[in-house]
Amino acid sequence: MEVDFLFKIGDNIVYPMHGVGTIKAIEDKEISGKKQEYYVIKMLISNMQVMIPTGKILSSSIRPITDIMALKHIIHIFQDEESDKDLPWKQRFKVNTDKIKTGLMQESAEVVRDLKRMRKEKALNTSEKKMFDNTHEFLISELKLIKGITEKQIKIFS
Repeated sequence: MEVDFLFKIGDNIVYPMHGVGTIKAIEDKEISGKKQEYYVIKMLISNMQVMIPTGKILSSSIRPITDIMALKHIIHIFQDEESDKDLPWKQRFKVNTDKIKTGLMQESAEVVRDLKRMRKEKALNTSEKKMFDNTHEFLISELKLIKGITEKQIKIFS
């Protein structure tokens, strides 16, 4: 029986809350008596290996690397759109966490943009600083894998 996979070995992907990774294998594994096919993903930043059942890949919000066309829209958001600075920090933290969990580059770029702007006005609390550092690192790691992107475009996000 031949199965069509969403991703193939060697594909670069983004796994929300974990960053950029590469599909290293598609393997059959038996875990807790249940045999399933799994994507084996090597996460680039943490050097961790993750296994996700092929049937759960869509619900995990894993996605391919953004392309250069989508990046132009994201650059506009990052440079020009307004931030919502009026939220209390706990509410802002939840909103930002929800954005990151979507796995969308646009949402992550908004989080980085907003926290970067806030950081210029006052020091971020520990939770927001960690969120900024992680999200920024994930964003930059994805940008470096987009075909056709220039160093100048990457620096916009730094």
